[in-house]
Amino acid sequence: MAEKVGLSERQLRRRFTEAVGYGPKALHSILRFQHALDLGRRGDPGLAAIAYQAGYADQAHFTREVRRLAGMTLTEPLG
Repeated sequence: MAEKVGLSERQLRRRFTEAVGYGPKALHSILRFQHALDLGRRGDPGLAAIAYQAGYADQAHFTREVRRLAGMTLTEPLG
């Protein structure tokens, strides 16, 4: 993509971060996490199904990302 817009990868990453506030990889993680939350809000298909549908490698990966991005575990009560 950088080549198509005439920038180096580093320049593209820097401009992306300046415009969006996150690097491309961080934004992808956040959007995937939000997608997983949306899937969970639609019903209770189970954690493994949510993880798969949202593009996580497995349920353990999804669980680690929840802890990293939300600062809590899936079983921890809100509030």
